[in-house]
Order: sequence, then structure tokens, then C-alpha cells
Amino acid sequence: MDFTFSEEQRAAAEAAAGVFADVAPDGVPSPADTTGAVADDFDRALWARLADADLLSLLLDEAYGGAGLDAIALCLVLRESAKVLARVPLLESSAAAATVQAYGGEELRSALLTRAGRGDLVLTVAAHGRTGHDPAELAVTARRDGDRWVLDGVQTAVPWAHNADLVVVPAHTDADRAVLALVAPDREGVVLAEQISTTGERLGELRLESVPVARVDVIDAEGAWEWLRDLLTAGTCALALGLGTAVLRMTGEYTSKREQFGFPVATFQAVAVQAADRYVDLRAMEATLWQAAWRIASGAPGALPAAADLAVAKIWAAEGVRRVVQTAQHLHGGFGADTEYPLHRYHAWAKHLELSLGPAAAHEEALGDLLAAHPLG
Repeated sequence: MDFTFSEEQRAAAEAAAGVFADVAPDGVPSPADTTGAVADDFDRALWARLADADLLSLLLDEAYGGAGLDAIALCLVLRESAKVLARVPLLESSAAAATVQAYGGEELRSALLTRAGRGDLVLTVAAHGRTGHDPAELAVTARRDGDRWVLDGVQTAVPWAHNADLVVVPAHTDADRAVLALVAPDREGVVLAEQISTTGERLGELRLESVPVARVDVIDAEGAWEWLRDLLTAGTCALALGLGTAVLRMTGEYTSKREQFGFPVATFQAVAVQAADRYVDLRAMEATLWQAAWRIASGAPGALPAAADLAVAKIWAAEGVRRVVQTAQHLHGGFGADTEYPLHRYHAWAKHLELSLGPAAAHEEALGDLLAAHPLG
């Protein structure tokens, strides 16, 4: 396995670093000081800059104005975005568009992809099910009714649901198959309630009450939902890695300047050991992420399905990012809880990423099931 990034992948990461260089992690009110959402919308100005830099169309083919890159390139860009807590639906919109390209019909691709790549159309995904712990595709039913589908059910914690143009909703059919329906939040029969994340961002509880969806707006290809879910999981791991990297750097800078007994606290053995342990966490998060992203991008076979690599990556991402921010809070002392200092924001975002698409325990269970179904050796 060669984890050396291609020239195109490195160029995407460098372009992203340039776009995100001017983004301030504390550009909106602190969630600790706000009773409701920190903002009504995502960062539209940043979204426009990402579009101008062709970073919203990374995974799209040239026919749709894209660069034709892969999951690894997207994860590199997402890692940069999380370092500054960029408030944009980059993961959700990119993953949804890539799924439409890979599994959707020609009419759907023609209608959506060029606009999504330009940033004119914002997509998101309802991937958390009814409670955030059950499989998302089981939370909504889809039944055929003539030349259309009808959806019923509830999806919770839908990111950017109040600001997206379309929500990709996984649902299950009578034949126990998963389909993906593209639903406008303001469509007849859709009820969208506000939920607030630990980050202070608005999420949406999406209730579907006999919502009609045209056949052209439903993807019923085998494996479409699983591929989208895997891409979202890899992207979430990339966000956790970027966040953890920024937090460890922040901690190193602080402990190098903060003195006790006339010496920087970074020179104390207890501090150095804790920082070293968190560095090891980040390297494990990194290795497992690129393994998982490589499986998605290449389609390469393995002893276990690619879902196993995604489970391992998410276990490390969830546990690792939690440990990184907890250690950072400890080493910062009371300063880490100061709402005028950005560390508490990173802590809030880390908690959200830890639980997004399932905590470590859920993925450990999934990995156990895969091992039982595919015994090694």
C-alpha cells in the first residue's frame, strides 16, 4: 500500500489551505454564550470562495465542471476545513453529489451536478436515522405509488437542513432494499423542526408524512446508500483528524509559553508524556483514515469488506479526537474554558464529530459483525 498523495491530491489540499487561511474559528457567537443557534445560515461567503477555487466539484467529472478526483482528495480538503472549524456543508454536499454521479440516472445528473459543483445548489444528507443510533435507512419507508415514490418516517440531526436545497434521504422498501430520495425541505408533507448541535449549529429533525417523490429523484441502484454512508464516514474521520491536529498544535504553543517555577510547562515530563500520547492518537487516526479512503477510492478487495476499514477509522477518530481535546483542556488549565479563547469551540465540535454517524461503540459492534461474517485465516 502506498499512501503517497498524487500531485492532484496535494494541489487540492494546498488550494484548500489557501482558502481556509483567513477563516476565524470564532467567527460566530460562542455556543457557550448562545441559547439558540450560533447563526441562521452557514458561511455563504466562504462557500463562494470554495466554489471559485473549484473545491466544491472535486469529485465530479469534467463533464460537470469537476476535477474527477477521489475520496482521498476530498478528505484532504476536509482535514484543512476542520482546522479552522469551517461552517460549510462541504462534506454533505460533495458526498451527495458524488453519489448522484455514481448511481443516479442521467436526467438527475444533468439537473443537479453542474449546479452543485458551482455551489448554486446545496445538498445535505439525512444519515442519522430516528435516534442517531439506529440504521438511517430503517427510519423511513419508501413505497411505490404509480410513477412516484411515497416516503414516511423521521430522520433526526440532519446537518444544514434549514439551508440546503435538497436533502438526500435513505429509506427502505417493502423488499428490504435501501433507496435514496432527494427531497426539498419545503416540499408538501415535510415538517422540519430545529435541533441544536453541541457546536451551536442548527440541525433539522425531518418528518416525512406521505411525501410524494418523482421517480427521477429516487436512486434505487444497489449499493448507493452504502457507498454514500462510507464516504460520509471517511469524511467525518478527516474532519476529526483536522480538528485534532489544530488542537494539538494549539496545545503545544500554549504549553511552550506558559511557565511554572521559571520553566515552560512543556518541558515537564508529565506534560510531554500526555502530549506524546495524543500525537500517537493522531497518527493512528491518520493511518486508519487513509486506509479507509483508499479502499473507497480504489475499490480494492481485502480480507474484509471496506466497511471494516471504515469502522476501524471511525473508532480511532471518535476515541482519538475525544482524548485530544480532553488532554488539551487539562493542559490549558482554566484558560481552556475561557469563551474568549477558541479551545472550547474545538471541544464542542469534537463531541459532535465523535457521535456523528455513530460513536466508537457502534462501530466496534459493526466490526465484530463483519469479523463474524468473514472469519480471517
